[in-house]
Amino acid sequence: MAARKLPTKTTSAAFDYESRTVTVQGHEIHYVEEGRGDPILFVHGNPTSSYVFRNVLGAVARTTGRRAIALDLLGMGRSAKPKVTYSCALHASIVEGFVEALGLRDITVVAEDWGGPLAMDVLTRHPGWFRSAVLMETFLWPMTYADDFEPAIRLPFKMMRTPIGDLFSRGMNIMINKIIPEHCPISDEALDHYRGEKPTWADKKAMADFPRLIPVDQKPPESHAFFEALQERLPRAELPILWIKADPGVVVSDVNPIGMARLDHLREVWPHMVVRDFGPGYHFLSEEDPERVSEIVSDWVRELDRRTGDRASAS
Repeated sequence: MAARKLPTKTTSAAFDYESRTVTVQGHEIHYVEEGRGDPILFVHGNPTSSYVFRNVLGAVARTTGRRAIALDLLGMGRSAKPKVTYSCALHASIVEGFVEALGLRDITVVAEDWGGPLAMDVLTRHPGWFRSAVLMETFLWPMTYADDFEPAIRLPFKMMRTPIGDLFSRGMNIMINKIIPEHCPISDEALDHYRGEKPTWADKKAMADFPRLIPVDQKPPESHAFFEALQERLPRAELPILWIKADPGVVVSDVNPIGMARLDHLREVWPHMVVRDFGPGYHFLSEEDPERVSEIVSDWVRELDRRTGDRASAS
């Protein structure tokens, strides 16, 4: 297969879905959806929202004949932004409560970045709710500075975990103004949408807290415990799992030996896991090349349909 070129054309900024909300643990959680049938649940990371799937949701729903749903995590997107102590456990419990509130079952979950550990926490505690999982540019393990961070980025990352980091993430809004544009072609209109979801200092709390929740060298201890417990439960995920690997990628990459070692460990835990090449991509894959994400997810769902004979393949 010929190598695919990195996308150079920005994707549509339109967000043509009806906004919906559901109350979970007293908080209004925003979501969008399209289609009918068994659910495909999309879970985003940081600093994005359901908006990152705007050019994926409809395409997957139409191609698979399924109900495609994308939620905004608590404190993100158009969901409530309460003044609370954010934690991995809280975010995961919101995803769990969302699934329960909508009565979703036979779920195919598609998760990127932080969406991965949050969705897999729910899946490994309730495997009977799910049909399969698709993971991309995510992490399911505790980290160390020595193994997981190049020397050049250790100090900036450590600063992001201090109160000084708020000046960058909440004051300068570098997660949206700098990090997203560095990884993919994106229009000013799309960036304005992300900015508009978190217009005030207070609104950016969850976004600023996510770097502090990454478990590095056993800190913070609550996050370390969350990921250690997740690691112990991973073997429960005996359902079909697809890992989408981009080149060069960020988390798992051919140029990142530690990331590849992490993936190899997952292959041992999940010998049934399928790894599929994305082609050129960095981190925000649904923003960078939504057509490719839609293609891979749709092909995966239809492949499982053919295996099980649940339904005829959508054309």
